[in-house]
Amino acid sequence: MTPKTKALVRWLIPALTGKNYIKIVLLGLAICLSVMASAGGSIAGQVVSVADGDTLTVLDDTHQQHKIRLAGIDAPEKAQPFGQASKQRLSELCYQKQAIVVVVNTDRYGRMVGDVTCDDVHANEEMLRSGHAWVYRHYDKGFAYFYAIEDAAKEAKLGLWVDDSPTPPWEWRHSRKLKD
Repeated sequence: MTPKTKALVRWLIPALTGKNYIKIVLLGLAICLSVMASAGGSIAGQVVSVADGDTLTVLDDTHQQHKIRLAGIDAPEKAQPFGQASKQRLSELCYQKQAIVVVVNTDRYGRMVGDVTCDDVHANEEMLRSGHAWVYRHYDKGFAYFYAIEDAAKEAKLGLWVDDSPTPPWEWRHSRKLKD
């Protein structure tokens, strides 16, 4: 045994007795729950704001706000054609309603990315179904079935699909970066 291991064992054996044992078990449980929560899980609460067609904020029962990016879809930016209509559609679906979010990831901006259901309506799918979003091709893992929903909206010329060749948000953002 290394000196560090011996020191740990000397500290750990007395710590595992009596009241300390309970504290260590509770600490370990708290750490495990924290790791599990950060890796996924779900959030329930009321939608208190809608930023755009793929981002909203949920207020949970502990009064903590969670900024959520809808998984698998990309909606037009607010300044882009159909951007305001997309935001309005997500507001109709979710604003001031109870939501359940199944967290699938965290994005580079620190937002939780999730499957969002508002009043028993799967918002991610409905945004595609009504033609207010694209399947987010860069992040479509686990959402292959979204393509059929998008194709149906395209064929019916719903929402942004009334335009013969709407610009996807990822291309629009890229073109804006080039101009800046």
